[in-house]
Amino acid sequence: MSFSHEQIYDWIERPDGPALIAYWNDGDAASEYGDRGIREYDWHTHRRGQFHCVESGLVHVRTAHGSWLLPPHRAGWMPAGERHTVSISGPMSGWSVFIAPDACDGLPDHPCVLGVNELMRALVRRASAWAPCEDLDAEQSRVTAVLMDEIRRAPHEPLYLPMPVDRRLLRVAHAVLDQPDDNRALEDWATRAGLSSRSLSRLFRAETALSFAQWRQQARLSRALERLAEGEPVAVVAEHLGYASVSAFIAMFRRAFGHSPARYFEHAGRLIHGAQANPA
Repeated sequence: MSFSHEQIYDWIERPDGPALIAYWNDGDAASEYGDRGIREYDWHTHRRGQFHCVESGLVHVRTAHGSWLLPPHRAGWMPAGERHTVSISGPMSGWSVFIAPDACDGLPDHPCVLGVNELMRALVRRASAWAPCEDLDAEQSRVTAVLMDEIRRAPHEPLYLPMPVDRRLLRVAHAVLDQPDDNRALEDWATRAGLSSRSLSRLFRAETALSFAQWRQQARLSRALERLAEGEPVAVVAEHLGYASVSAFIAMFRRAFGHSPARYFEHAGRLIHGAQANPA
């Protein structure tokens, strides 16, 4: 049994319904996600928590507190009621799990990016066939319990980029995003913000939970994924981000994701295509 995008989204905003509603989109040309242009979805909220995974394509999500770029085989977690906007570039396939607020115990209370495994995908594929308007039966409840355990145990990925609120810090943050190859020292950024280096460090950590160096690296990682997903050569991306050598960039990427850029996208593609050949 399959349900349309409109039917699913009608049910997820109702106050009743099952603990979990899953939706799977294969990105066929007939769906809104098969569009090859750029689609912008205005600021909105959901009554349920949303766990959204990109199988192919590129999705940019923003909240009032920060943003992230979702590359293939990574999932964004959006707590219930969190205001956000979404931009999709080109054709996209993926899936979403919408979780009732009273079933979100143990899940993060803030937006974040999580890793996805093959068991998770298989469980969501099965759940996407369930009627969104019916309570879960005993077997479905067991499947849901396993899926929820997998989501709770999923590794956090360094892809969420929290934005500071202080206007001086925000000016620095926007400058880094506009010129990711700018390697000036912390002291120089502090001078630009009209702060001491100690104050800049303290305020950045207080507002983003990251040191300035960690924040800048996450900004560069997000930009790197965006450009690599668009097909830019690794050497071009490394230069754009201000790395002295391609090897230095690859080493940073491997520390963050456990793979070189080429292996990272190859790994995601292998998981996706393997699952398509052997659907749950």
